[in-house]
Order: sequence, then structure tokens, then C-alpha cells
Amino acid sequence: MRIYFLMKNSLRTNFLAWIILLVLVFIWGSSFILMKKGLVCFPPIYLGALRLGITFIFLLPFAFTRITKISRKNLLSIILVGTVGNGIPAFLFAYAQEGVTSTIAGILNSLTPLFALLMAVIFFKFKAKWYNIIGIIIGFAGTVGLLMVEKHGLAFNFKYGIFIIVATIMYALNANLIKYFLQDVDSITIAVFAFLFMGLPSLVYLIFFSDFFNILSTVPGAYYSLMYIAILGVVGSGFALILYYKLIKITNVIFAASVTYLMPAVAVFWGVSDNEPFEAVYIVWILIILTGVILTNTNFNKLKNNYRKD
Repeated sequence: MRIYFLMKNSLRTNFLAWIILLVLVFIWGSSFILMKKGLVCFPPIYLGALRLGITFIFLLPFAFTRITKISRKNLLSIILVGTVGNGIPAFLFAYAQEGVTSTIAGILNSLTPLFALLMAVIFFKFKAKWYNIIGIIIGFAGTVGLLMVEKHGLAFNFKYGIFIIVATIMYALNANLIKYFLQDVDSITIAVFAFLFMGLPSLVYLIFFSDFFNILSTVPGAYYSLMYIAILGVVGSGFALILYYKLIKITNVIFAASVTYLMPAVAVFWGVSDNEPFEAVYIVWILIILTGVILTNTNFNKLKNNYRKD
């Protein structure tokens, strides 16, 4: 009977993990087009600050009921998570999309699982299986193949692309910090206080040290851009990060980070909906990406506690 309940619980965890993964794929795969539309009227530094500030306002009501759940030993880890996982990347992506397309931004973002695995193995003593590593390689090969069928090929502006690569390294570090240091803190609490330390200064900057309100009142279409950024902040940051932190806790950093491999498929979807051409070869590369994701996460329930603290 005990074995039956353990198997049932494992299956339930697997199912929940894949549901969360697919929801995150759609939300974050759509975030690049939202950033692009936000940049129509606002400069990158405003977009990053607005994203952090709006997310902070969205999560603020949860702070009053969860402040007692933060211990002194967890405070530094949460500040680091807010900085490297949310704060700095929000500005890096905003600046990057001045020089790269939404599709290429999504492709480069798929480097996250590779960096997550490397950090987990080198710094956090994570024991990965050979087939998980092969899965990462296959998944990334699929993203490169999908990029190659774009009319611009593999060419992109390295000056801007490097911002995204740095952001993926920070995302990888963020995932490991949560798994290794904040396993006992619930997902909502992590998200709330991570944005508290980044969102509040962002709002102060926008209100007192920028011409945000002038742009909003004088630039045509500014309210539409603000609407897209608000969706990005509430759904793409606030809601999605709560799900992401939950996913890290019930699986491992490799499974959670593999959400980035499926983002290019969502980017293609948005391209088609925007009357961009769709080629049959897209399907081939998307299937390769899916194969890599599945192989990367084979037996992830056995790997989720593969961190040693000795």
C-alpha cells in the first residue's frame, strides 16, 4: 500500500510539473513580443523599471501576510534572487531587444539550461545523468536549427546579444540559489520579497527621476505600450515566477530551466499570428527541441534531490 501511494504521488508530481512547464512556455514565450511593443514608446531603462515596479505593486498585497516567513538567514539569498534573477535581467533584455529580434532573443534565452547544469554540477554538486546532458545538447541544437531557417540566419548583433547571454547566466544562478538555499521557503514568499528589493527603487526612479509621465501624456501610443508592459509585469514576471519557483522545488533546476527550449515555438506562433510566413521545416526543429526536453528530464523525479551538502 505504501508503494502504491508513493507511485501515485510521483505521477501526480510529474503531471503537475509538465502542466506548469507548458504554462510557463506560453507566458514567457510571449514576453519577447510584449517587450518589443513596450519599446515602441519607452526606452529600455524605463521598460525594465516599469516591469519591476508593476510586478512589485501586483505582489505587494501578499507581503503583509508573509513577512513573518522570512528569516534572517534567508534574507541575503532572497536579495540575490531578486537581483540576479529579476532585477538585472529585466534591463539586460530591454537593452538587447533594441538590436536583436524577439525570435533571436528567445533562441539565445535557451542557453539557460546549459548554464544551469554547469553551475549545478560545478558549484552545487548536482549529479546529472549522461542522457540529461545529451538532452540539453539536442535541445539547444534544435533551437539553433530553428534560428537557421530565419531569413537572417545566425547573424545577430553581438553587442546586443551579449546582454541576453549574461542574463541567461544570471537566470541559471538564480535557479540554483532557489533550489539550494530557499527550498524551505514557499514560492509566493520568494517572489514577493525578491521584487520588493528591486521594484520599490524602480518606482522611485520612475516617479522622481525620469520623464515617464511626460512620455505617457505626449507620445502617441504610450498607453498601449504601457499596457503591454503591465501584462509583462503582472503575468510574465509576477504570476509566472511564482509558478517557476514552484517548479524548481518539485523538480530540479535542469527541468525548470528547460522551459526556455520551447519558447522559440511560441515565438513562431506569434509570428504566424502576425502574418509572418511559416515554413514546414519549423515543425522538424520544434520536434527536435521537444525530444531534447524530454530526454533532459527523463527520470527527473529521481534527480530532484540530487544535491549534496557534504
